[in-house]
Amino acid sequence: MGSAVTTTGIRVAELPNRVQLQYVEQGDPAGIPVLLLHGVTDSWHSFEPVLPYLPKSIHAFALTQRGHGDASHPVAGYRFDDFAADLAAFMDTLHLGAAVIAGHSMSSSIARRFALDYPERTLGLVLMGSFADLRGNPAVRDLWDSAISILTDPVNPDFVREFQESTLAQPVPPAFLETVVQESLKVPARVWRAAFEGFLQDDFSSEVQKIKAPTLIVWGDQDAFCSRSDQDTLVRAIAGSQLVVYPGAGHALHWEQPERFAADLVAFAETLLGSA
Repeated sequence: MGSAVTTTGIRVAELPNRVQLQYVEQGDPAGIPVLLLHGVTDSWHSFEPVLPYLPKSIHAFALTQRGHGDASHPVAGYRFDDFAADLAAFMDTLHLGAAVIAGHSMSSSIARRFALDYPERTLGLVLMGSFADLRGNPAVRDLWDSAISILTDPVNPDFVREFQESTLAQPVPPAFLETVVQESLKVPARVWRAAFEGFLQDDFSSEVQKIKAPTLIVWGDQDAFCSRSDQDTLVRAIAGSQLVVYPGAGHALHWEQPERFAADLVAFAETLLGSA
């Protein structure tokens, strides 16, 4: 159990449950710890556009979660509480007491679950492209019915490319998009299905009002998956939360506007430091 550095600068954390998570780390170890969590079928590469814009004062960790990328692909454990438990174990392994949890899409729900289950480990939340309730989201249900429920290996690269492009409203560098597609192709069909089954079965929206952590909600107004009403519901539910809207941005707003997202993340983290 522990952390090891590979020759590429990508680290591997082995958790007590034997699950191995890949991650990259940057910034001052004495800085504000921020854990960056990707959306479904993505990996730590999801935050490659953002990392160059983060100052050393942010001690950033971009993770690849179970079932994704080059992390372990266990047979089970793809519910929100499983991912949240991995995150707590990851923090234990790296001796992190508490951190800002920044989650995109699927991981915005993981971040909320983590804040509920481990409030003492949550300095703040950054929710990106966030669903108020995945189970009731028509786009998620349609994707399950039309494609995910019948997905088999090998997963069709054309389907993956179409899926990733659907998260965008603005162009991103072609090389980065290709990386994202290749990372998604590492995810077995059974993990796609298990993750979406969790989306459609886990509804803890009634608990969200119990979140006490300072929360920043960021949303692109061209998001094809998450509506403005989703964001308004979250703002009402989480006391003191703040919504920042990115005009023209889609679901993957941190890919489209990485510099702005980094600036908003840093400004939010610095307010937490000031109030600590």
